[in-house]
Amino acid sequence: MQTGLFLTMPAPQPQAAATLYARAIDMAEAADQLGFSHFWLAEHHFTNYSASSRPLQLLAHIAARTRRLRLGPAIIPVPLHHPLIVAEELATLDVLSQGRAEIGLGYGYQAYQYERFGVRRERTAGRDEEAIDVLLRALREPVFDFDGEHFAIPRTQLVPQPLQPRMPAWLVVNSSRRESVARALARGANLFTGVLEPISRLTDMRTHYPDLFAPWPATRVGTQRPVYVAQSEAEASEAIEHARWNGRATLRLRHGEGNVIDGVVPDAAFPDEPTERVLRDDFLVIGTADECIHQLRRIRRGLGCDYFSASFWFGALQHAQVITSMRRFAADVLPVLVEDTQRERAAAQTAAERDAWKPALAW
Repeated sequence: MQTGLFLTMPAPQPQAAATLYARAIDMAEAADQLGFSHFWLAEHHFTNYSASSRPLQLLAHIAARTRRLRLGPAIIPVPLHHPLIVAEELATLDVLSQGRAEIGLGYGYQAYQYERFGVRRERTAGRDEEAIDVLLRALREPVFDFDGEHFAIPRTQLVPQPLQPRMPAWLVVNSSRRESVARALARGANLFTGVLEPISRLTDMRTHYPDLFAPWPATRVGTQRPVYVAQSEAEASEAIEHARWNGRATLRLRHGEGNVIDGVVPDAAFPDEPTERVLRDDFLVIGTADECIHQLRRIRRGLGCDYFSASFWFGALQHAQVITSMRRFAADVLPVLVEDTQRERAAAQTAAERDAWKPALAW
């Protein structure tokens, strides 16, 4: 299971934009050196939930500061953009990063930002499906055209052309909705899922929809959680309270609960919030290195995933705390995940060799 980073760049207390961006760049450089595989930036607008409003611009800068990290937006909210603009920006990122760009696409969920762009999300479903197809064709075909209900594009060549002939694409899917999974697989995309579900109730889509996955055996499944590698109970408890802020902000923006005033998301507690124990056991990857390994193994078994995004920066965690947690993860957690993968590959190879000999043994 590869492990990368996912950032929203939150600011529960006011911070200068230069400070927030410097933090993100420093985390990218550290991740590149520590052996993480990916660096994903969210796209959100107009609130202190996220300072990452133009992720592809920041990723282009980060491309010049890193050498190995795969770079991508997670996710570009499709309703807010013309797909060819996004395709051009992704192709540019791929050129500048020397072929390290990946595509993360979804539909978004924050009505607050849609209102400010004049978009009615409930009316864009058909347009959004076409937009994804336009974007992927533009990046995958040197010359393309498109004739749909919402987009009519004459013969066009994207400039610049991406370096990768088939840039990896990831789509957000609802694992409980078969049609959502089927649409993503038919587009040759990898799948992001399981971000909000309790760890104890995750769905392994490969076993749940074996017929859908059969034609696409190389499809990857990824997910994301807040992560903090602590060295004491007090440190873990503090991190969980910071994670609560992110949870409250996400729910308020998702469901439109509470007024956002001048970009500040209310942080008052909800009634009947889960206890610290419940959050730690079933929603977060927070605790000692061994506890984090245990949670990641549960997530991998539950989802059948082979990619995990660690959200190290959440709430008002200080930058030094975030970098220390990343370093602990790289030293004490990543090597165990690598060993798990190597062991599973060796077991699969042994099983394949045994199966190959079965006809001869039977004879």
